[in-house]
Amino acid sequence: MLLVVETKSESIMNNFMDAFQRLRLYCEAEDFKGWDPYDGLNSKVAQALLPLKYSALLRLCIIQGFKRCPVNLRRVAWVPKEYNAKGIGLFLQGYCNLFRLLEKKQEAPEWVEALGTKLQVLRHITRLADLLLEMRSDKIFPNLYHGACWGYNFDWQARRLFLFTANTPTVVATNFCATALMEAYEITREKRYLDVALSAAEFVVNDLHRTPYKDGFLFSYSKPAGNDTVFNASLLGSRLLSYCYKYTGNELYKELARKSVAACCAGQKENGAWVYGMLPVQSWVDSFHTGYNLDGLIAYQENTGDCSFEPYIAKGFDYYVKHFFEEDGTPKYYDDRMYPIDIHCPGQLFVTLTRLHKAEEYRILSEKVLNWTIRNMQDRRGYFYYQLKPGISSRIPYMRWSNAFMFNALSYYLLDSH
Repeated sequence: MLLVVETKSESIMNNFMDAFQRLRLYCEAEDFKGWDPYDGLNSKVAQALLPLKYSALLRLCIIQGFKRCPVNLRRVAWVPKEYNAKGIGLFLQGYCNLFRLLEKKQEAPEWVEALGTKLQVLRHITRLADLLLEMRSDKIFPNLYHGACWGYNFDWQARRLFLFTANTPTVVATNFCATALMEAYEITREKRYLDVALSAAEFVVNDLHRTPYKDGFLFSYSKPAGNDTVFNASLLGSRLLSYCYKYTGNELYKELARKSVAACCAGQKENGAWVYGMLPVQSWVDSFHTGYNLDGLIAYQENTGDCSFEPYIAKGFDYYVKHFFEEDGTPKYYDDRMYPIDIHCPGQLFVTLTRLHKAEEYRILSEKVLNWTIRNMQDRRGYFYYQLKPGISSRIPYMRWSNAFMFNALSYYLLDSH
């Protein structure tokens, strides 16, 4: 009798494949629509009964009430499940990763069972890319923006300082959407995907304002005044410009990206950490925004060939892996405390390790974090939870924040593991 012994790595991979398949089937069954932590102002009940137009404080209370409540109030408050552009961009990038993996595996049966056939994945890529073209903010608001851009499907109030109305484009959403369209172009060769993606550079160059800092500047989060001092937003702007430079050779894109990178590196602490932003109320250091910063820096370096910021990448990555994960794989939100454990905290690790070509070197860490996340933050129905807290946690299935993010993150883990 032949005794087949499953190795630890095989056990981890089998557990992972089952978890990923359940997530994929859940998202596809929901047609990639869902709720969001910040969609409280989409409530039909609140819109009908409350004077939201006139009170920033009331809007803020509604958003934070829905976001912080561990019980999902959205059904009774008539908050519809909708597409979110950043979520669609994350799904698109994820399916592009799956397509490349299936090419490598030559559609072996066990991979087809977990991921679908190449044709099925290609259909998702085409549909999601076409959907992004339709969701562009510059189409919703003609003649207001200089290039393709994307926002969120809800109004949101940032403290009492400013209100972003639905579909107001942000550099964060635009970065994820445009670079995913570039990946879709590489697979489908549909030039319209690339043309739209490259036009997003003009949104960054002409519609975002710039806050001077040291020898460079920070790109703003969006066109409306406010949120001008956030490091990860500026570096995602640099990331997008660097990808556009790779395709076009436009030196202006490289020059502006470099100035933003220089400013953000000047803002890095001596120990390698970045605070969230330059304002006193933005002085925390957190896990996944650090990952965003590293992604922006490595993209700039690889797409432009400018390696002068490599020491900042190395120092930032060293701080990242040493301060945001416990020995047993438990992820931390902040560098000095654990809770709330947000699903972005473990998810970003897999993207960061792939983007910085560190996946093999940190395989043990990634396997520990992966096992912990599946065990503690995935529902038996396939979706991932929003946040875990010491008391009552939020297990609401947010599509953009939790499931699109993890779908993309786990696709990177898959791609880099094979």
